Formats: sequence, C-alpha cells, structure tokens
Amino acid sequence: MHVQEMISTHPDVRGNTNDSLIQCIEECLDCAQVCSVCADACLGEEHVMGLRQCIRLNLDCADVCRATAAIGARRTGSNEELIQKLLQVCGDACAACAEECERHADMHAHCRICAETCRSCERACRAALKTFH
Repeated sequence: MHVQEMISTHPDVRGNTNDSLIQCIEECLDCAQVCSVCADACLGEEHVMGLRQCIRLNLDCADVCRATAAIGARRTGSNEELIQKLLQVCGDACAACAEECERHADMHAHCRICAETCRSCERACRAALKTFH
C-alpha cells in the first residue's frame, strides 16, 4: 500500500507520521474488503438464514473500517477527537464481527479468514488509539 508514502508527503505532516495510525488505516482497508467478501460468501451459502447476523456484522464492520480509514488518512486541519472515537468504534465493530465469524469458522473458511482479519484490525485500532493519549 502507498498510505505511508502519501501521508509522509502531506504538507501538514512534513514527514512526521504516526506509524501506528498508518498501520491501522491499512488494516482497516484490508478488513473492509475481507468483510465485504465474507458477507457475499455467506449469501452464497446453502444455509444463509443461519448467517444473517454474520452478514449484518460483516457489512457494519466493512462500513466502519472504510470510514475510519478515510477520516484517519485526512491530515489537513485536525479532528483528533473524531479519529479517536472512530478508532474505538472500529475496534469494537471488528471485535463483534470476529466473534460472530468465529462461530462459523469451522464450517466456512471465509468466516475463519474474516475473523482473523478482524482481530488483526481490532489490535491495530487499539494500538493507534493509544498514540492519541
């Protein structure tokens, strides 16, 4: 990904990057994509009714991850309070999605992969949040 390169060239950053936040942005973008694919894969499963909550949490997590990545990457001006709130919400959304996907991980490889990705993103969000205190 080019997030590090782009943010480091931003005139308001001047090379002074928050590497933990950048890692989180990259994890969020990855997680958003994985959650979207998992939701779609769940829709293709024979027993889709049993996966309704999984699909819902996949879609919620994907949307929150995208928003967190987008707002976290904006460096003009400052809205650190919003970024902190989004990091908290994103970590929570990832945890909820991972927990649900873990329930289906033995039956569906896509849920196993999604749970692992969500846990990684959750850790990245929590780590980035600590850099704001």
